[in-house]
Amino acid sequence: MLRTLYFSRFLLLLVVCSTISFAQMPLAKTAKVSILTCEKGNELYSLFGHTAIRIKDDPNALDVVYNYGTFDFRTENFYLKFIKGDLRYFVSAYAYNEFYYEYTIENRSIYEQELLLTDIQKQQLFDALNHSLMSNEKYYTYKFIGRNCTNMVVDKVNQTLNTNSIVKTTEKGQTYREILFPYLENHFYENLGINIIFGKKVDEPGNKLFLPNQFMESLKTAQWNGKKIASPPITLLKAVPEAAETSYWNSFFSFCIILVVLVATRKKWVYLTVFSILGLLGLFLSVVGLYSFHEEVSANYNVLLFNPLLLVLVFMYWRKNWVWVNRIALLLIISITIETIVLVNKPNLIMFSPIIVCLILMLLPFLPKKLLPSVK
Repeated sequence: MLRTLYFSRFLLLLVVCSTISFAQMPLAKTAKVSILTCEKGNELYSLFGHTAIRIKDDPNALDVVYNYGTFDFRTENFYLKFIKGDLRYFVSAYAYNEFYYEYTIENRSIYEQELLLTDIQKQQLFDALNHSLMSNEKYYTYKFIGRNCTNMVVDKVNQTLNTNSIVKTTEKGQTYREILFPYLENHFYENLGINIIFGKKVDEPGNKLFLPNQFMESLKTAQWNGKKIASPPITLLKAVPEAAETSYWNSFFSFCIILVVLVATRKKWVYLTVFSILGLLGLFLSVVGLYSFHEEVSANYNVLLFNPLLLVLVFMYWRKNWVWVNRIALLLIISITIETIVLVNKPNLIMFSPIIVCLILMLLPFLPKKLLPSVK
């Protein structure tokens, strides 16, 4: 099956390549151009849905999907490149039937909105997509908010219309963090990790159109020259409802239990191990903002909670420098207090609250020297 899929993609690309090499393929007047919006999946990379463009031209036996969300896991140093923000995504083209089959297997709904373009505009968009497919434009550096599968499609359509007719119309007054939060509702630890690594940038007003569902909703009202750009969405594939599975592990409940157990041990090595792990995390948060091109991870105030000073406290404790242990513990409690104030109006306050409470409880024995023996 896998060989068949690769072979069908190869044949399609061969057809497109040959067409572009010798002449621009003229679309029939009955050709349809549409936006495909796919609902979110269960994997981390699919939690926010997907956007693609479909070109359907029956007289020319053409039904192809252009996908700007393609990446290669085999890329050398894949994860380092992803974190740094120079991982190359690329546009791919393959048969609609193959696209439909993939989402059938993943049990994810597909919605289609036909673009009400002129024949000339359809041809211009088709030519632009093929040019991207066969030129240096094929590759682009992925940005979570600023440049992804949805942004790239929006830009292509707006360029065809020669105006920014498609703009965000949903979630007025919400920040990027508030917009993203519901997408991770049943994925607690993924949500926790994302909210830890994301910094001040995602607390800005979420004015950019960057999510598939935002695009679909915005297309419903978008106009060009006083006329609607797209038809109302129709359902091409309806996901089969599945019984909601409650994960007791991937939940706020399990997270609280783990932290309570750690605090209740009152063991020196447990507390110092926790301080070391969180301190290393804070060191990572401090460095990644300088290393990465992703604006979302810069200016991360979460270093006030996951503070590199925790590593210094551990070092001073092993050196038995109680004066500096007391001073650093006090500084850490002050920084945690500041973090709590910063989080007051953020959706992740409740999520971070157990960490805040447990860290303060773990640090209290390190404040006055006389209480140090109470940590066994």
